[in-house]
Amino acid sequence: MKDIEAMTQQRSINGQRLMHQLQTLAGVGRTHSNACCRLALTEEDRQGRDLVVSWMKELGMVVSIDPIGNIFGARAGSRPELAPIMTGSHIDTVRTGGAYDGNYGVLAGLEVVATLNDVQYTTERTLVVGIFTNEEGARFAPDMLGSLVYVGGMALDEALKVKATDGAVLGEELIRIGYNGKTALGKHKPHAFIELHIEQGPLLDIEGIKIGAVENLQGISWQELTIVGQSNHAGTTPMHLRHDAGYACSSVSTFVRELTRRMGGNQVATVGHVVLTPNLINVIAAQATLTVDLRNTDEALLRQAEQALNDFLISLAESEGVTITSRRLARFEPVTFDAGLTDRIAHHANSLGLSHRRMTSGAGHDAQMLARICPTSMIFVPSVGGISHNPAEHTEAADLISGANVLLATLTELAH
Repeated sequence: MKDIEAMTQQRSINGQRLMHQLQTLAGVGRTHSNACCRLALTEEDRQGRDLVVSWMKELGMVVSIDPIGNIFGARAGSRPELAPIMTGSHIDTVRTGGAYDGNYGVLAGLEVVATLNDVQYTTERTLVVGIFTNEEGARFAPDMLGSLVYVGGMALDEALKVKATDGAVLGEELIRIGYNGKTALGKHKPHAFIELHIEQGPLLDIEGIKIGAVENLQGISWQELTIVGQSNHAGTTPMHLRHDAGYACSSVSTFVRELTRRMGGNQVATVGHVVLTPNLINVIAAQATLTVDLRNTDEALLRQAEQALNDFLISLAESEGVTITSRRLARFEPVTFDAGLTDRIAHHANSLGLSHRRMTSGAGHDAQMLARICPTSMIFVPSVGGISHNPAEHTEAADLISGANVLLATLTELAH
């Protein structure tokens, strides 16, 4: 291992090459507002996939695609009988995305391969860089869908029938963009998985720390609520006779914020999507559709928050004379990552002279799915201002390069 550490400490990834590829990929699906918009399985996503696959092939990697559209580029090791080491993330974005979310983990993985090619270093285990379908969940629910199917958490047939927010069917979209692959699901079952990612939160930036060694990840509960009241005249209907779906909707938003204050700790909650019908200034809303996102690092507390919301909805429906129905969009328990891998990440950060801290991920990632089938952990680098899912998303080039160097050291050790 000392020889490996000496090699990785002496050899840095090519920062200029990494930054060039990040900016090139960010240009695919660029909007007039400077956002990156590559919703899963759209034409823009296809263009991004084609570009990254071309880079994999230029590196001499063997590319395979599974039936849910996950892409894998493999760099052969000297002992192909051993399970591979995998890294990667996703390249789909939200509608108003930045340049680094997901993309960084994939392209840093390719940069590790390019660096090993540069020095003609052969690992014992094969290295695989994965690109997972529909991580964001911005077009198809649930999020992390590709990695969920990959690990057996959702049946392929069920996933292929999922409808997008625009009515498209996932399986049909895979065929349309040419990414309905034939490689067996789970073919590249890894010995270990490491995902490199921007933090998407403010802690590393505020504290001036360069590397996050991620120990665990919050559980996620997504619900879509439909509130049905009665449409009526905004001027002539007395307040005490209203069945106002808009008011009930805003009450839910206020409740979940108060719930987080009451529970404290790591409980967070968000109402992120709201549609009112008929959505007119002088008409009481007849219907409201909204989403509620609850997250906590503790499964028991997450269940407590879900129950509190459910109890509130029953009371609200009765008091306002409306009906409220709920549809679950996603539900994932909190994940504890492999302590040994997190230790190795911290060790390599220290060996490279990079400040580091142990931390929790507040966002969902493909790594939480891979943790079901193999030892898994994550590396975080700072997000300036904690901003993500926003065109202003930014991480300093020096920090992106540092994170990729920690990934290089960690993957090389694991693959030896």
